[in-house]
Amino acid sequence: MKIVVGLGNPGTEYSETRHNAGFMVIDELARRWKLGNWRSKHQALIAEYRGAEEQVLLVKPQTYMNLSGTAVGELARWYKVAVEDVIVAYDDMDLSPGKLRIRIKGGSGGHRGMESLLVHLGQDSFIRVRVGIGRPPEGWEVVSHVLARFTADEVPLVEQAVKKAAEAIESMIADGVNKAMNKYNK
Repeated sequence: MKIVVGLGNPGTEYSETRHNAGFMVIDELARRWKLGNWRSKHQALIAEYRGAEEQVLLVKPQTYMNLSGTAVGELARWYKVAVEDVIVAYDDMDLSPGKLRIRIKGGSGGHRGMESLLVHLGQDSFIRVRVGIGRPPEGWEVVSHVLARFTADEVPLVEQAVKKAAEAIESMIADGVNKAMNKYNK
């Protein structure tokens, strides 16, 4: 079993914001896999997919971004899923809007949702799918930037990146993370 997590904030006021890029990836996978069976478990919305390759649990933590690890850690322990079988999609300011980067290990890069995951999973060996949201414009605070909606120019770039991220996750599940990294880290 794999757990595929999208980081974001619950509620309609956050639904189209930069910080919810991870939720957007999960929603794209749910759309592709025709999943509508969301339910609440361990402070998260979850949906199960039983594909040809492997069973996958889609997860959208409902704890707000900075406490995402609470829900993910509980689910990983409940389902007895190894940290290496957790895939996390999230927003990254160090990448331009629409860029995508896959990593196997690493630190949080200052991302508080990732810091929470590192604490609650106890290891850094989960897979990261980083979706670029770009840096804040001059004079903007980081919080204002990540909680803002994408500009009209950014929307098509991010929509494309979300689709690519979903493809990359499907590739990881079918063919392994290394092949997906070779294909999508360009």
